[in-house]
Amino acid sequence: MTATISSSELVRLVVGRVLGFFLLLGLLFFLPAGTWAYWQAWMWLVTIILLMLVTLRYLIKNDPALLERRMRMREHQSQQQKVILVSGIFLTLSFVLPGFDIRYGWSNMPTWVAILANLIVIVGYLLVVWVFRTNSYTSRIVEVESGQKVITTGPYAIVRHPMYVGAFLTYAFTPLALGSYWAFIPGVMILPVLVFRILDEEKLLLRDLPGYREYTQKVKCRLLPGIW
Repeated sequence: MTATISSSELVRLVVGRVLGFFLLLGLLFFLPAGTWAYWQAWMWLVTIILLMLVTLRYLIKNDPALLERRMRMREHQSQQQKVILVSGIFLTLSFVLPGFDIRYGWSNMPTWVAILANLIVIVGYLLVVWVFRTNSYTSRIVEVESGQKVITTGPYAIVRHPMYVGAFLTYAFTPLALGSYWAFIPGVMILPVLVFRILDEEKLLLRDLPGYREYTQKVKCRLLPGIW
């Protein structure tokens, strides 16, 4: 499948989304903290900006159709709309609470913990990039497109939903990278939300994606090898 909008339109859409995303994050981080001297937030932002820029450059050049799919935001199924709403609440809390934590000194986290958590965030992001390179049909919304095929190579040979593994590592450890133990609580709550999303998504895949049922017999685990 090729992108249905021009390259220039896609670039403008991506630039607008990225600028809006980082402007919103800046507000969520620094307003609660009440200071610009929030090194954990700067560390995380610089890390994500660099990773995102490299990824976007790769997708624009090599797979604009995938990038266009990632720009789709509106879920068609009511169950998935509820998942997005609940996950949005937890993610907002995990982004806002660290600033207040820094302002009032709730956690007093050692520097090395924040740096280690930031490294785990990088690992999670790189896992998502690996998924992008392996599967061009990784839309942001739950859908099965015409001509879509089951991918069984790369990370999909290990677990059935590797992108969610990367997403969990990125989102769950972001609060620790931002310097807050307390915000880690809503951060890890993304896990049961992802489990619900996966179970609902697999109903669609089993019904509409040829070969997916056979794939589930070959790769047994959804998220964690040997466990689930």
